[in-house]
Formats: sequence, C-alpha cells, structure tokens
Amino acid sequence: MSFRELLADVDDTVFEVLADAALIEGREVLGMFSAPWLQPKLGQIRTGLREPHLVIRVADNAGVEVKQKVVIDMPAEDGGGNYTITNIEPGGDGLVTLVLRKSP
Repeated sequence: MSFRELLADVDDTVFEVLADAALIEGREVLGMFSAPWLQPKLGQIRTGLREPHLVIRVADNAGVEVKQKVVIDMPAEDGGGNYTITNIEPGGDGLVTLVLRKSP
C-alpha cells in the first residue's frame, strides 16, 4: 500500500467519524466546518482567518465553484445555515478549504 493510499484510508475514517454534513448546490458532502466567531477562546491565539470555512476532500471538490450555495446541516447556534462560497483554497494535502459568507 502506498503512502497516498494509506492517507486516503485515514481521511476516510476521520471524515466518517468527525465530519459535518453539508449540501453544496444540493449535493451532499462531508467536511470540517468552522465558524471562528463561535470557537472557544484559548489563550491569545490570533489567526488571520475570520470567515467561516468548510474543509472538504479533493474528490468532493469536483464541480465546486465560487458563488455556489452551501447549506451546513447543524443548529444555527453552532453556525449552521446558508452560505455562499467566496473562495476555494487547495491545501496541497488532499484537502480543499471553501471560504464561506453567511447568506440570508
């Protein structure tokens, strides 16, 4: 088994257990959603990223484009709701970060 195949297996397990459900233009994907303004404050860690974002696997990124609609399937108090993709940032590690903006 190659290193890339091993990492794909690890990603499958992590996403299966820990991922949040989302709909991108009606297509279901699993990803890691983060809304920075809802995160617990630990110490004085400062990051430049303030926008909500959804990290998905490269395989799920096929056909994803800026301005598409995303629905995060979780309670509104946890950041769930309707978003629009404002930027797509490949990480080079098999994951892609979709930078989001809250939609009405």
